[in-house]
Amino acid sequence: MATQTSQTNYDLAANKNKLISINPANGQVAGEVQKATAQDVDACVQTAWDAFHHQAWSGLRQDQRATVLYAIGQGILAERESLAALQMRDSGKPYKECLHMVDSAAGNFRYYAAVCETLQGALTPARGEYFSMALAEPFGVVACITPWNSPIMNEAQKAAPALAAGNAVILKPSEETPQLAFELLRIAQQAGLPTGMLQVLAGDGEDVGAALVKHAGVRMVSFTGGTDTGRAIGAIAGQRLIPVALELGGKSPHIVCEDADQEKALAAVISGIFGSAGQSCVAGSRLFVQRTIYKAFVNSLAERTRQIRVALPDDPTVQVGPLISLKHRQRVANYVELARHEGGEILAGGMPPSGSELQQGAFYMPTLIDGLSNSARVCQEEIFGPVLVALPFDDEDDLIAQANDTAFGLGAGIWTSDYAKAWRIARAIQAGSVWINTYKQSHIATPFGGFKDSGIGREKGIEGLKLYSQNKSIYWGLHQAPMALG
Repeated sequence: MATQTSQTNYDLAANKNKLISINPANGQVAGEVQKATAQDVDACVQTAWDAFHHQAWSGLRQDQRATVLYAIGQGILAERESLAALQMRDSGKPYKECLHMVDSAAGNFRYYAAVCETLQGALTPARGEYFSMALAEPFGVVACITPWNSPIMNEAQKAAPALAAGNAVILKPSEETPQLAFELLRIAQQAGLPTGMLQVLAGDGEDVGAALVKHAGVRMVSFTGGTDTGRAIGAIAGQRLIPVALELGGKSPHIVCEDADQEKALAAVISGIFGSAGQSCVAGSRLFVQRTIYKAFVNSLAERTRQIRVALPDDPTVQVGPLISLKHRQRVANYVELARHEGGEILAGGMPPSGSELQQGAFYMPTLIDGLSNSARVCQEEIFGPVLVALPFDDEDDLIAQANDTAFGLGAGIWTSDYAKAWRIARAIQAGSVWINTYKQSHIATPFGGFKDSGIGREKGIEGLKLYSQNKSIYWGLHQAPMALG
């Protein structure tokens, strides 16, 4: 593990071939990894194809691949605390949240070990003198490009099903959080994954990421990140006629009806937007509250928001840690200023914390904004920070019109005691995941993805393995006589 040093004392010029990770909690250097270049991509892709053809990973029986995948999951768990501590320094996430993400990463490999071992091809009904079957085949070499907000979890979420499907995988972690992917690679190799079947290229998206997407040897791309980057990747994939999976941004509506359990709804709204410091694609960043209870609910929410404990990520009492970087904090602050300019009232937060121990970090106070319409930019654009905008609604028609009035469609939450109402709203909301009387729950066995500008394809579940496979149909002739012409 790298020793932290002051960013100001670190000679960046002398380490131009290194990718530096900065701990967002204190501004110190959290670690460094070798920085790849676009030129390194060719060698990496060639190694992947050599491994795919010669290591016979895809030719192993499914139970044999499953054994290795399960061992990777167990290897992750064996280093649970040290991996969580490294991710805490790499990303600034609270330690207890990092522990959960390490557990999730291990669970991904264990789950896809089970799916890999039990997934069956289909014997399709014959319509002639043959029998026919549909089988899943790997693409060959798959590029997986991951974001900074949940490093080891996102990397496992892509690598596990891609490997289970028989592919060779090239991981490109975010340049903000590059260290965990190399740890995953090490654990995978120790668990018996053949050399070259998983590789890591750390570097800038504009150089390494773009080179991977454009490379003729990459047969499928999986990307999680911003919508603009997703569009660029999709355009290249379209020109190359290769499949692409895109898990992109969100501006999720979190809905509280007048008949909801308000105490539970308050707690869920707070965790739904301020958990992970709002750096979550499904963060409930637009709060819709029925007008009859709007004022009282928002007042209670503002009071509780002001009581949230912002602290260092290793503080046992921390509720909200830092943002990923000072640059990103400035972006969030700019949106809050925009909200003020658009006429919004800041009911809580709206500034960095004042505590001296947090001054070197990228901290920002949980922020609640009132007085805007859904057409305001802060209601339409993904902020990716601890900023919540409260909006009233009158009835179901008004609610659904406002909730769907966004380019995004990743998640939504509904709080009501009326199951029929919950069903109507859930079906009407244009989102890939809808939570009823809960929020931001996630399960590896349940497909995940978005509508509209929130993405293409579904990760997780059995569909997540199929995402990294292509179908092959095989016909086996049973003709008693030669086939006739015509």
